[in-house]
Amino acid sequence: MEVMQAILLGIIEGLTEFLPISSTGHLIIAEEYIDFADTAKIFTVAIQSGAIAAVVWFYRRDLWSKISGLFKSDKVAVKFFTNLILATAPAGLLALALESSFEKYAVAKTVAIASIIGALVLWWADSKFAAHAYGHKAEIDSISPKQALIAGLAQCVALIPGTSRSGAAIVGGLLGGMNRVTATAFSFYMAVPILIAAGAYKLITGRHELASVDGGAVSIIIGTIVSFTVALIVISWLLRYVATHSFKIFVYYRIALGILILILLA
Repeated sequence: MEVMQAILLGIIEGLTEFLPISSTGHLIIAEEYIDFADTAKIFTVAIQSGAIAAVVWFYRRDLWSKISGLFKSDKVAVKFFTNLILATAPAGLLALALESSFEKYAVAKTVAIASIIGALVLWWADSKFAAHAYGHKAEIDSISPKQALIAGLAQCVALIPGTSRSGAAIVGGLLGGMNRVTATAFSFYMAVPILIAAGAYKLITGRHELASVDGGAVSIIIGTIVSFTVALIVISWLLRYVATHSFKIFVYYRIALGILILILLA
């Protein structure tokens, strides 16, 4: 049963980490529903690392090129990492300062409200700004420092459970003038440093809680592998989808999910 739970949660993480629908919100609901013990959120952090590994693998050639270029002082590579720092520093610093303050809001009601409000913000940004940002390709190298900072500041809102880190980053990208594909692809890159840092912090501070995870190491390993596999499929699909579609399908889903949770709570 614990292995089946780990597989289910790995699928949920892989499906939701990069879609603008909040992986944390889904995991909070799912873990509570199936009564899965994850006291210090160690399991959640572990399977998130599987999703991050999927991004690194998907963009492995581009990332290697950028890293190599950085050591050669290549202007494109330097600009990319400068943008990445600008995009991830605000949320990282805020999370470090206020993490304990937001933990008490990691409950179903917060997820439901944040899901609905986040849906309306995504719909507004997609309708008002994406229509003016033409292009069906990810133009990562054309992102300006200002655009990166706007996306990073928007990502700070994702500290509220149910908001969606990728959704907030995408909204910030759209507000900054990126097209849908560029905003989506950049949200993938933004996930790597922010979630690696958050994961390392959680593992260090909560290492004594490893034994409390249902299924122990076996569950963690299985959940991580499943998360990696599913996330890899989702990344490829989402980039193709947003090249020719709006984010409305995710807006509808978020509203329906929020309403359903509120009905069940009532």
